[in-house]
Amino acid sequence: MICFPNAKINLGLHILSKRTDGYHNIETVFYPVNNLCDALEIVPAAEGKTTFSQTGIPVAGNPEDNLVMKAYSLLKEDYDLPEIAVYLRKQIPIGAGLGGGSSDAAFMIKLLNNFAGLNLSVEQMETYAGRIGADCPFFIQNQAVFAEGTGTVFSPVTISLQTYHLVVTKPSVSVSTKEAYAQVKPRKPNIPLKDIICLPVKEWKNLLVNDFEPGVFALYPEIGEIKRRLYAEGAIYASMTGSGSAVFGIFEKPKPTNP
Repeated sequence: MICFPNAKINLGLHILSKRTDGYHNIETVFYPVNNLCDALEIVPAAEGKTTFSQTGIPVAGNPEDNLVMKAYSLLKEDYDLPEIAVYLRKQIPIGAGLGGGSSDAAFMIKLLNNFAGLNLSVEQMETYAGRIGADCPFFIQNQAVFAEGTGTVFSPVTISLQTYHLVVTKPSVSVSTKEAYAQVKPRKPNIPLKDIICLPVKEWKNLLVNDFEPGVFALYPEIGEIKRRLYAEGAIYASMTGSGSAVFGIFEKPKPTNP
């Protein structure tokens, strides 16, 4: 069985407060980017032992530490999963704020649910995904949502960018989430994100913000420069996604070249 875990972008991201557990309360809109995907395949193990193979963009670390294999191990604690061969081809840039690793893990849960006939509900899969990472539960249903808390409390949001053209650019630098949070001072926004996201996309430019941007742009000016170039080339809205380093631009018409 094969699937294609997709990326996501953040439409706005407010860091509201620091929690007693060390995490932060946030508000954001997760939006799926279905034309930027990895490829994940599982087949019965040829020699009766689970194996993992990864190609494409290199991923550092041991195979057992990959989020795909963590998802497998997590479900295997509760279910008699078969031994499988896992093949992952990475196309979503790493350290970009695009949620590639989280997407891989969530899609692995969904893939195993079908492959092994586990009959898990959406809620059960989201619970397992939440044990792997804060972004993971979003990719179970994989549709635009307003997210709050640590990014795992979802509510519906009506938004579609289907009539627009989305450009995603990843510079050579990567930004760690810990590094990005170290530059942020939590705040209460003047206008709630839920109100801003309902406005026409043309009105987002001066209202829909990512609180990580000032600190990250100070550390990595080249990321801020990409955002400026996207606006100069006609984007009606541009923003860094997540804690970076990828930046996206929304265009009304196709853009001929990437920045």
